[in-house]
Amino acid sequence: MFGIADYGAFVAAIVVFLLIPGPGNLALVTSTGKGGMRGGLAATLGLIAGDQVLMWLAVAGVAALLAAYPAAFSAVQWLGAAYLAWLGFKMLVAKPGDAPILNIRPRQYFQQAMVITLLNPKAIVFYMAFFPLFVDPARHKGLVTFGAMAATIAVLTFAYGLAVTLLTHFLAERMRANPAIGRALEKIAGIFLIGFGIKLAISK
Repeated sequence: MFGIADYGAFVAAIVVFLLIPGPGNLALVTSTGKGGMRGGLAATLGLIAGDQVLMWLAVAGVAALLAAYPAAFSAVQWLGAAYLAWLGFKMLVAKPGDAPILNIRPRQYFQQAMVITLLNPKAIVFYMAFFPLFVDPARHKGLVTFGAMAATIAVLTFAYGLAVTLLTHFLAERMRANPAIGRALEKIAGIFLIGFGIKLAISK
């Protein structure tokens, strides 16, 4: 289909990739908890934008460049780890009444989620190594094939992001009466972000 080897397996792989706990999922949950539906949807669009950038960079040959120069990938990995740890630290030290780590304005949620995606080595590795496995060299149709893959990823990510946003918003509405719960969840999110940063830094 469109030069994609085993389209069904490709869709399944994307779904599994979305379900794996990571910074992107945490960005969705945190954005929705802070900014409601608008924040969650803006973060979803940010994740989609980041995914599209990574995919088309891989198409343009960036994957080959990073493979030839491991130091380049290592630099991206450390940059992403430091960024996530910095966000987590800000969440941990935030005090009641402080400005939120993720601003309520949807534009900033979009930027936050996109940057997290672009600096997430897990996503970079997926597009560098896993994504090319689904390109059928015999039936490849150039931009048509890549466009179909990009559209599939965007649609699946939007559907997943919408589901996570709705669920998080539903739960958040029932916790607004107790601000202490929200502060505790922010601290927990901070710990997870620092943990993601450390894990990315030490991963090979």
